Amino acid sequence: MHYPLDTTIQGPIKAVLLKIKEKFPRFMELKALVCGLPMGQGRIGVARDHRAVVRAICEAMESLAASRKVATLAFKDFGFQECEWLDALQAEGYYKFESLPSTEMAVPFRSFDEYVKTLNRASRDGLKRKLKKIDRSPSLPMEIRERLSEEELDQVHALYTQTLLSHGEMSFEIMTKDFFRRISDNMPTQTRYFLWRLDGRIVAFAFCFVSAERMIDYYLGFDYALAYDLHLYFTRFRDLMKWCIENKVPIYEMGSTGYEAKRRLGFGFIRLFVYAKHLNRFINPFFHLLCRCLRPENFDMTFKYIREKP
Repeated sequence: MHYPLDTTIQGPIKAVLLKIKEKFPRFMELKALVCGLPMGQGRIGVARDHRAVVRAICEAMESLAASRKVATLAFKDFGFQECEWLDALQAEGYYKFESLPSTEMAVPFRSFDEYVKTLNRASRDGLKRKLKKIDRSPSLPMEIRERLSEEELDQVHALYTQTLLSHGEMSFEIMTKDFFRRISDNMPTQTRYFLWRLDGRIVAFAFCFVSAERMIDYYLGFDYALAYDLHLYFTRFRDLMKWCIENKVPIYEMGSTGYEAKRRLGFGFIRLFVYAKHLNRFINPFFHLLCRCLRPENFDMTFKYIREKP
């Protein structure tokens, strides 16, 4: 992937960098070979002999990097469980640092109203105001599908593209329409499309991974001509939370970005870590220094708060 090094930078420096990137789109971008997900928590299933598996992955990545002329390797966005055995990468020249966190919420509630009562007063009152506005808006019943028709795929991908454009600087991947078609065939029991329609047309969707242990709210899309008037973000959250409660799914995972809104809704933060190195051993120490300078908490106090949470 082409990783934008200015992802975590905010404030006046960010404004200057964006002006430069208008003329030089690849400025501050690093070509990297990454093990993990472009946008989301990485998970590796290992039955035994963790070190041998990591060593095999590293050898394969270095071989592939040489053939693709890639100078930087990374293991991106892994949690504490994987860190127990990924920490060994540091002896191989990798620098470990914290990444943008993911978010999740335990769902022990018997009803949506019971969930609302667990929020602090300010968050509870704010959510209730949103829900009252939703109740006054046109009804948008949620529809759950395992697969989509070609017409529905066209609509969903158009909404996904709108969302990419509205959050361009945080878009590390661009999924094709064929991806949304094929993943339902490849993972039929673990994927669901949640759709919201207005006059028969899809105006919002959420693509989620589901299991008995958790729901991961991964890809989404809104019609931004209607999103704010119809309060689509909160409509989506309310309906998905109700679905988790009704289906006794114990954990609702909602991914990265939008941290303040998610904190108010009761989500906790999942601390994630990146291991990265430059394959040139003379450049690698300077690369470590660059990674240290670009840590999220250097530019946003929200991330410092997250780091200090137990």
